[in-house]
Amino acid sequence: MSFLRRLVRPRPTLRLRLTLLYGALFMLAGLTLLGVTYLLFNQQLTNSFESRFTAPPGRFKQLFFVQDGVELSGEAAYEWMRQQELELRGAAITSLLTQGLIALVVVGAVAVWLGWVVAGRVLARLHRVTETARRIAAAPMAERGLHERIALEGPDDDVKTLADTFDTMVERLDQSFDGQRRFVANASHELRTPLTLNRALVELAMHRRTASAEIKELGESLLEINARHERLISGLLLLARSDQEITDRSPVDLADVVTHVVRQTAADARDSKVTVYEVTAQAPTVGDALLLERLVHNLVENGIRHNLDDGAGWVRVVSRVVSGEPGGTGGSGGSGGPGGPGGSGGPGGSGSSGGRAEVEVSNTGPDVPPYEIPQLFKPFHRHGAERVITARSAGLGLSIVRSVAVAHGGDVRAEPREGGGLVVTASLPLALH
Repeated sequence: MSFLRRLVRPRPTLRLRLTLLYGALFMLAGLTLLGVTYLLFNQQLTNSFESRFTAPPGRFKQLFFVQDGVELSGEAAYEWMRQQELELRGAAITSLLTQGLIALVVVGAVAVWLGWVVAGRVLARLHRVTETARRIAAAPMAERGLHERIALEGPDDDVKTLADTFDTMVERLDQSFDGQRRFVANASHELRTPLTLNRALVELAMHRRTASAEIKELGESLLEINARHERLISGLLLLARSDQEITDRSPVDLADVVTHVVRQTAADARDSKVTVYEVTAQAPTVGDALLLERLVHNLVENGIRHNLDDGAGWVRVVSRVVSGEPGGTGGSGGSGGPGGPGGSGGPGGSGSSGGRAEVEVSNTGPDVPPYEIPQLFKPFHRHGAERVITARSAGLGLSIVRSVAVAHGGDVRAEPREGGGLVVTASLPLALH
């Protein structure tokens, strides 16, 4: 709605407003000058005629004229001179106002054009600040764009002070993000060693011949908690890695990734009594193969974990190419299998530069309110009543999915599925052939 309102009522730019202000002030000053000139001219003309025809006190002037052979004197001569004065005054004032207004319009137009040029040159440095801020805001990841600086040169004026202040702010934000990433990575690495030691000690105590049943039961609980902590640490490491710039990129077909992940998660799906349907079509992209595998794995694992427990649950995994912007629809594909969910999933694009490679994972499960979907992508958020200690997941699955997608120049969107469950789609740039 706000976008349509801006289209209907476009907001004038600062350059345009300054130009209009300059033009209005110039025209006002020109009209004032023209009016003052008219008053002074009229006064001077009046004084000139009065001084010529009016005699000093105690004296008189006698006028004699010969007009077309007729001699004029006295009142007739004075009236003739008055008539000539009025005609001359009218012609002079008309010429002054007409030509003055024309000249004012012409010079005013030139002044407005010069004002537009001068305003553009004055605001050019401010536009550089704006463009830099826009590039940082539009960067695939905010902290990646924070490495850019304005480094504005020129006179030490208000615009340079603004640019230097902006650079200082961005530098502090960049240092803050770098420190946060280093802290997460270092803390995760340091925590792995004691967890590994704890697991070894618990397993050693459990496998002793003298270990009682209570000791073994306690050991199983401790190993489960330790395993969850290890998954949490691995998730933090992966999240910290996916937040960094992807430098090692190689061609990856999401169809191969989907097939590989479905095979990996087949055992978990059988244990959870969930059927996984695979609908693959070529979806070439470029990126880190391990991170993209983790993206698809987390989506499938999330679909299996948050599902029905009555044996009727299913997960449908689709890889495809869509043309145009993300959110388009692919071509039609077959159903996932006998009794499985049907729908689109075949090739849907021509592989043009404007296309996208997508992985869509839909599943049955509990109803998810639309207002809660944005919370699912936040770290450590869990849908439902999972307890923190006994939960199977670390609450980082969808956070890692979004982080990996954004690091590859893509995005993730989710929407509730009619009848329960979710439809999550990861959209990535299409590889150019």
